[in-house]
Amino acid sequence: MPELAEFLPRRFRFVVFDWDGTLADSTALIADSLQQACRELGEPVPDDADARFVIGLGLADAIRRVAPGLDRSRHRDLAERYRHHYLTRDSGIALFAGAGELLAELGAAGFLLGVATGKTRAGLERALAQHGIASRFDATRCADEGRPKPHPDMLLRLMERVGVEPRETLMIGDTTHDIELARSAGAAALAVAYGAHTSAGLAEQGALATVGSIAELRAWLRAHA
Repeated sequence: MPELAEFLPRRFRFVVFDWDGTLADSTALIADSLQQACRELGEPVPDDADARFVIGLGLADAIRRVAPGLDRSRHRDLAERYRHHYLTRDSGIALFAGAGELLAELGAAGFLLGVATGKTRAGLERALAQHGIASRFDATRCADEGRPKPHPDMLLRLMERVGVEPRETLMIGDTTHDIELARSAGAAALAVAYGAHTSAGLAEQGALATVGSIAELRAWLRAHA
């Protein structure tokens, strides 16, 4: 572990992470589960880019985008099939290499840490318990606890809970929804390009920078956080 002087907070006090595609290597499973659910209901199957684009949104919003022609009366059916395919394999989802160590280093250096995710509360709690990192976070917020991304509610509630201002907050995520969330809440954003959305799409959203790996993320935080 580095000396604390390498990671002393300078610009930000509160670092908020998205979960899927930012800390957890889950985007392929989420996209495949959405595709299988659409196939089973006889809906057009979205390609990989379209299936990945909705990652990070609340499930209701994701269904409206991924299956726009599906009658609303069948949205629950699609959600159930998605959950079936996802839950049969989610125990195998790993954190990106180095993510756990990064969280430990940030916490030891005095940063407040949070999660803002499109997952449900039950889903996030299950994931945190699986990886044994629930205690790393000072506050977490899920899509079923208020307005989902990209509405600013999620990040505003997190900042309120830990008592920080938007100027003290950095949102880190792998989708344009995360960057838009931060911008709408008045916070800064850092994009990671190893998750759901492409580097080109992320670059258009006005993040402070875009990094391509956990190692690059760690280096950026050391230099600029």
